[in-house]
Amino acid sequence: MPCVFIVAYGNPLRSDDGVAWQAAGILESKFPEHEVEILRLHQLGPELAEAITHFERIIFLDAAFPSQGSKPGEIRIQNIFPNPNASDASRFSHVVTPHTIVTLAHTLYHADVKASLVTITGENFDHGESLSDSVKAALPSLIAKVEQRVRADLSNA
Repeated sequence: MPCVFIVAYGNPLRSDDGVAWQAAGILESKFPEHEVEILRLHQLGPELAEAITHFERIIFLDAAFPSQGSKPGEIRIQNIFPNPNASDASRFSHVVTPHTIVTLAHTLYHADVKASLVTITGENFDHGESLSDSVKAALPSLIAKVEQRVRADLSNA
């Protein structure tokens, strides 16, 4: 079974929101299936909590909406830790975050997974299948950062 699980999510029919799917396609060619499993989803669901317990490292890959201080094409990497005491409103809505998935895996399955979220700030979330110029230009850097992290995880396995 692979030790790294990449979960690429977003809507490939909403321009930059599909960047994770495009990155997943490129990453598939860089790693053998017996080392890295890649899953593409439109959105995260609570059932993913059980699936992540079978891997040593989880990388969630997504597009982010621009926020104050961020610019299109900016890449952020954040480690995710379970927080069973957090008041997470997403438990009661249709929005499930990587934090929710990791916390559910910890709470329900006593899993201690290493997880991170890699995001790239998007510019255009309109209908369409092409990436904005800023996200397209940053895609090679996104791939390189994820590839570097996966290779480090594989060498430590």
